[in-house]
Amino acid sequence: MFDGRDPLYLQIADQIREDVLRGTLGAEEQVMSTTQYATTFRINPATAAKAFAELVDEGVLYKRRGIGMFVAPGARENLLAARREAFLTQVVDPVLDQARVLGIDVEDVVAHLRAHAAGTPTPAGEPS
Repeated sequence: MFDGRDPLYLQIADQIREDVLRGTLGAEEQVMSTTQYATTFRINPATAAKAFAELVDEGVLYKRRGIGMFVAPGARENLLAARREAFLTQVVDPVLDQARVLGIDVEDVVAHLRAHAAGTPTPAGEPS
């Protein structure tokens, strides 16, 4: 399950974020404990604890003393807002910058996106 290049604790944190975003983990739902993570995935409990600490710092999880870790209310909405902002700045902005360099009108980019979303993309280089 965890085989990426990022440190294991980041992969765990990313997986929990994805589960929250997809609704697999809902608000106030309990997540596996560090011991359960360690046993299930054969990792050091400190690694899971580091992932949980990062998620607590971000407001994705919170701890109920003596009970465990839970998904924070509003976590999904906060993650969605952050992902949307990142998408716009990391994906859309560079596309628009490149379109300007190539002399492609913003309206043509938007028209192409709309056509593609409707399932009828236009051939490259052809106005929409």
